[in-house]
Amino acid sequence: MNPKRLLIVDDEPGFGEFVRRVALTLDYEVTVTTHGQAFQKCYAEVQPTLIIVDMIMPDIDGNELVLWTLQQGYTNDLIITTGYGTDYAQEAKTLAEFMGLRTVTTLVKPVALPQLRAALSRQNPP
Repeated sequence: MNPKRLLIVDDEPGFGEFVRRVALTLDYEVTVTTHGQAFQKCYAEVQPTLIIVDMIMPDIDGNELVLWTLQQGYTNDLIITTGYGTDYAQEAKTLAEFMGLRTVTTLVKPVALPQLRAALSRQNPP
């Protein structure tokens, strides 16, 4: 099994595809979901070493998904994305770090290719 497994949840399919294509060049196995329920269903199967969560989605709040992953015992790396400004992303980052995640990165959309590559390259498999 590939030690670099990425699970993405973002309601914008174009952004998910952008991240997927970049992550594949960095040797990640990638699973993209577009809503919270699909993310939760894929989680156990994928066993991600990195999760990318969009904070604002129609069906579920990104903070709820972050808390859900923590309840599942997730302790690996997290990238939080949002198109709504740094304050919202920073609050989610603080919560995730307080709950024990070791590496939390925030990206504000639109995300430039070099910025995304750098964020994905910083992540370390457990």
